[in-house]
Amino acid sequence: MSSLDLAFAALGDPTRRRIVARLARGRMRVTDLAHPFDMSLNAVSKHLKVLERSGLLKRERLGREHWLQLRGAPLREIVRWTSQYERFWNERLDALGEFLSIQQENDDGQEK
Repeated sequence: MSSLDLAFAALGDPTRRRIVARLARGRMRVTDLAHPFDMSLNAVSKHLKVLERSGLLKRERLGREHWLQLRGAPLREIVRWTSQYERFWNERLDALGEFLSIQQENDDGQEK
């Protein structure tokens, strides 16, 4: 599986997206990261392992504490991939805007 596939699969889960959002604020200990989630530490750890395999997280062990840090490279790869489609969607949205404008003009003309 490619690194892009792994990143998309990891971010496909809302809990993992919340974990990434929390880590975007800075490095955290696993226990602090897990605190607001309504699940066991073991369940959070399973989510963390998926994020680690995708390359989105870096884990550092200092003594008995595990520290997590978000890694930007997989996110940059997602941005690069999705930005290829930006022109496609902009063209579609422009066409929709033109269509709606013509529809509005037609509706205004019929009201008179």
